[in-house]
Amino acid sequence: MSKRLMVLLCLLASLYSRAQDTTVIIDNKKFTLPEVIIRNNMDYKSLLERIKNDTTFYKAFRNLRVIEFSAYNDITILDKSGGTKATYYSKTRQHRANGCRTTEFLEQKTTGDFLDSKGNYNYTTGDLYAGLFFSKGSVCGENNIVKGHDISTEGKSGIDKHKEQLKMLFFNPGKKIPGIPFIGNKLDLYDDRAHKYYDYRLDYAEYHGKYAYVFSIKPKEGLSEFKNDDIVVDEMVTWFDAGTMEVLARNYSLSYKAGVYDFNVNMEVQLSKAGDLLVPTVLRYKGNWSVVFKKRERAQFTATLFDFKP
Repeated sequence: MSKRLMVLLCLLASLYSRAQDTTVIIDNKKFTLPEVIIRNNMDYKSLLERIKNDTTFYKAFRNLRVIEFSAYNDITILDKSGGTKATYYSKTRQHRANGCRTTEFLEQKTTGDFLDSKGNYNYTTGDLYAGLFFSKGSVCGENNIVKGHDISTEGKSGIDKHKEQLKMLFFNPGKKIPGIPFIGNKLDLYDDRAHKYYDYRLDYAEYHGKYAYVFSIKPKEGLSEFKNDDIVVDEMVTWFDAGTMEVLARNYSLSYKAGVYDFNVNMEVQLSKAGDLLVPTVLRYKGNWSVVFKKRERAQFTATLFDFKP
């Protein structure tokens, strides 16, 4: 039986098996699996381990350093009533030649105080967005290797340290982030503590014409108010290609309130192939956050990437 046919049968069977979910114990941790995964003798232990240690999501963004692409960039800063305070729009093209990449701004317009008089970003959202998708001048010598290029806050301080922490939160949601007061450990979704507060489910679904494993993490129902203080991830759902185990999409929601900061962030990311490379194609973000000594920032953006040239 071909793998595609097997996955199709499992998808059909899952329509009737949701009521027969099975809870399995792996390394003293509970996971919920549909009966079809158990019944078809899939190596779900190895599968869950691959999901936990996935690097394809981070790899997809590193691939943007070694490829040409165009992008529509649309950012809106909101006021406290939800109205528009400032906006940024551009169409860009990343060029790559002789091991270097540059960003060409084909169109660009702003409203409000998105930029200061010197053309710098007045808002952290704009600064972080530019760091992800724009180059400052010509940037050379980059590669898309993941191994040995872990994101780290070591040796960094101030805004540079905060940027690295945000990158860790973005690229590795569910992993511990050092140096964030009150919540650093609470972001780790795979330790023994987290399994007291979250439910973990592995399932099948069809995603944009492809068969996918869907791994979801959600807080347990009926937690006490005291236990809710340990919840940072409100939901995280990731779609994995059933054949390659590459990430196809990821949605996640994060929120927390502490004495010196609070945030409520929602992110959706879609990925696809450009030749042999996995790349992000659509990112949607909406966030409301405040940190000590910084003004509250409410923002949303959509990044649409296309016309890739490996």
